[in-house]
Amino acid sequence: MSNSELEREQEYVAMLYRRVDELREHASKRLAGVLREDGGTRQARVERESAFARYTERVARLDAAENGLCFGRLDLRTGERRYIGRIGILDDSDEGDPLLVDWRAPAARPFYVATAAAPEGVRRRRHIATRRRRVVDLDDEVLDGEALDAAGEEGLIGEAALLAAVNAGRTGRMRDIVETLQAEQDEIIRSDHRGVLVVQGGPGTGKTAVALHRAAYLLYTHRNLAERGVLVVGPNATFLRYIGQVLPGLGETNVLLSTVGGLFPGVEARRAEPPAAAEVKGRALMAGVVAAAVRDRQAPPRGPVEIPYGDGTLRLEEEDYRRAAVSALSGRVLHNEARRIFVREILDVLTRQAAERIEAVVLDDGGRPLDGGDGRGVLGDADVRALLAAGYPRDLLDADHLLDAGEDARPLLDESDLAELRTELATGTGVRAALDKMWPSLTPQRLLEDLFADPLRLASAAPGLTDAERESLLRAPGGGWTPADVPLLDEAAELLGADDRAVGAQATARARAAAERREQIAYARGVLDIAFGSRSSDLEEGEEAEILTAADLLGEEELAERQEIATHRTVAERAAADRTWTFGHVIVDEAQEVSAMAWRLLMRRCPSRSMTIVGDVAQTGDAAGASSWESALRPHVGDRWRLAQLTVNYRTPAEIMAVAADLLAALDPGLRPPRSVRETGVPPWRLSTTPADLPRILAECAAREAAALEDGRLAIIVPETRLTELAAAVPEAAHGSDPDLERPVVMLTVRQAKGLEFDSVLIADPAAILADSPRGRNDLYVALTRATQRLGILHPGPPPAELSRPSVPEAGTERA
Repeated sequence: MSNSELEREQEYVAMLYRRVDELREHASKRLAGVLREDGGTRQARVERESAFARYTERVARLDAAENGLCFGRLDLRTGERRYIGRIGILDDSDEGDPLLVDWRAPAARPFYVATAAAPEGVRRRRHIATRRRRVVDLDDEVLDGEALDAAGEEGLIGEAALLAAVNAGRTGRMRDIVETLQAEQDEIIRSDHRGVLVVQGGPGTGKTAVALHRAAYLLYTHRNLAERGVLVVGPNATFLRYIGQVLPGLGETNVLLSTVGGLFPGVEARRAEPPAAAEVKGRALMAGVVAAAVRDRQAPPRGPVEIPYGDGTLRLEEEDYRRAAVSALSGRVLHNEARRIFVREILDVLTRQAAERIEAVVLDDGGRPLDGGDGRGVLGDADVRALLAAGYPRDLLDADHLLDAGEDARPLLDESDLAELRTELATGTGVRAALDKMWPSLTPQRLLEDLFADPLRLASAAPGLTDAERESLLRAPGGGWTPADVPLLDEAAELLGADDRAVGAQATARARAAAERREQIAYARGVLDIAFGSRSSDLEEGEEAEILTAADLLGEEELAERQEIATHRTVAERAAADRTWTFGHVIVDEAQEVSAMAWRLLMRRCPSRSMTIVGDVAQTGDAAGASSWESALRPHVGDRWRLAQLTVNYRTPAEIMAVAADLLAALDPGLRPPRSVRETGVPPWRLSTTPADLPRILAECAAREAAALEDGRLAIIVPETRLTELAAAVPEAAHGSDPDLERPVVMLTVRQAKGLEFDSVLIADPAAILADSPRGRNDLYVALTRATQRLGILHPGPPPAELSRPSVPEAGTERA
């Protein structure tokens, strides 16, 4: 490309950056002005919150566009020229003519889909490569309708730019692909957001990038989604950190990135557990187990219940609490709300029984008050002692509460006395303990802790599990929660509702807020009084009526409102703190790993069923994961979902994909690998060693590979059972539960490596990877397809049959 062309594009790009700087300065000033404001009416505060969100988002978008602001140009047959970039920019004229078209706008779509066969009105497509604010390269494609592929296959869009991006060294962070989106990817990104879209794609097809760009596209084209936000679910924290910069880089902040284990506020799911236990917890039948566990806590004991009261006991017959249970459940309410009804019914029974006992103490056989000795019906000392023993409240033992003898004698206790007696019963230790045993107030955490700690409870709630399966779930209370527990906690929360402590906390919070509000109003009243009393004494009589004061302009409540402190929380922050939050759209990446119970949780987060589900069933490694999309989705949406396929592998070179294709055929002969778009000329290799020598040989190979990569990234993928041992042999490798992917060398298990990519990959002990899981072949397939350039395999003893084919030549000892 001539220097003059580069200079012309440099001038235009420089102008775009000047315009961005102007817009950023304007938005920053407006944002600063909003932050300086305080007080005002409730309407004014709402308007400030809206302005804060608007200007914060605008500044974020402009900051995100700094790198790669403009990356393309379309020359149309009409003579029009369109520049394509990360955001849309208008000039400052009255008409607001476009200087830069947002990549998500309909006008930009030909940049991604136009071909020589279907040019979409485009004469030339130009890819503009920039480094910071400088144009460094141009690549033109002429779409004149004459350069059709003789084989009938459409070529790559912007092949030079695409291959440059693919061959570039990894950084430990995913980059967006907004500059190099291909037609099949763009079609999925722009498809209708309504309903469930499943994106099936093999390794290297850009599934994750497509999912993230779809989130950005939906937020751009459907502004209403920003109010509820978009949830992006990934398989683990390492993966989320790997993709964490993509959406901010595209200027989108109304997105919550989370694992399934992170979707229960207040619970950090970090506890480890055996895969067998996680698999059982992921089964759909566990929904019935949780429901049965709740029902078991509503089952009153058999036979009568005696409750200590006073010097004696109160007695609940079986019929009493069964009738109360029927009343509590008749309204189809949740467990903790039903408990309040149950408690009310039981307290009615106990209050009547206690009142009858008191009446029996103080009335004679004819229903008349006992005579205290003076004919006035006043109790003597012995009668008082008897009443106290029966549970009669001491403060009611007063002559004013006793009735005169006479023909029209009436009950000793009136309504207020009964209410006080009821309160005393409700707060009594014995009654509270009996009620908690019959129908406890439960949190999801208490329900599951009690269930997993008690073999009898578990056997009652889970008769469909085998003895061994129930045994795998047993554990002592405490110690934290596992990721597989979170869907069960969420299921329990749906059945329990708010417990008494939560209700009490909410009431306390409301009372505290009301008290603070009263204090603010009282303070405001004092301020206005001081302002009124401090008027100048120099004013002549009648003159003060012509001068406005604060009290003339606003009342004490309005002044109090102006002192309230605004809290600015993003949609993502509010959603993360609220278990009941429902999102406008949900994207699930590596969705083949999601268990049946986790799908129930995710469906609750999106009642509209507006979802993008991205994955590859050939890479399913979790025992609780999906064997097919139909089996995963049918319980929730029936057949109301659509499938889109990604067929081109941009990441994995053909040499490595040939090895993976052999393994894929062993997994399922009906599965076809994605078509790789490039070759590197570097074949994968394998090296035989002994179990004892593996750590030493691995360390030597890792040092050589890291040195050859220079600025790239090396991943060593090892069996989970050997992670600690092999990490000690390669101390320079980052490893652990959440390793730093930006380090030059990282050691991962297959589970941690899902969705990631590296320049070079070493696989240690593939036979152990195969043996570690019932889906070991799936795991090995994942491990084989993480590399963008080089792949080496170290196997103690003979290689597994899946890797002994000619496509994986054995390296000579000189290579090691």
